[in-house]
Amino acid sequence: MREVVQGPLGLFLSQTAKVVGRAMEDAMAAEGGSVPVWQVLLTVKTRSVGNQRELAAAVGIQSATLTHHLNSMEDGGLLTRRRAPGNRRVHEVALTQRGEDLFVRLSDVVSGFEGRLGLSSAEAATLVTLLGRVRANVSAVDCSAVD
Repeated sequence: MREVVQGPLGLFLSQTAKVVGRAMEDAMAAEGGSVPVWQVLLTVKTRSVGNQRELAAAVGIQSATLTHHLNSMEDGGLLTRRRAPGNRRVHEVALTQRGEDLFVRLSDVVSGFEGRLGLSSAEAATLVTLLGRVRANVSAVDCSAVD
């Protein structure tokens, strides 16, 4: 087992993710958003997703969880859902002006938060590469074999 000064690397990584996640959530909340709301806004704004199922896959959450977020966001006036003309079982999602405005505010939060991490562009790129490799390696593990 590789250890770092803080203890096992996996534990340190997990604790760091929690601290960073809470700090990002707090920064988003200060502007009236949240990390899940940001993920939905970002995905709707930057990807071509035709329906809720595609949106859930792009965000990386289950459809039921996405539905919960979309209901809340629709109630808050951030987006609209309408049934697709060719298939009434499919909902198409679009941002309202209020959703667009929140997207801009949260984009500024993300920029400021990334600056708060204190990494140069090169360090951030290296970290993204390393974390991507860690994620892929862990995802490849068959967790059903672990007791």
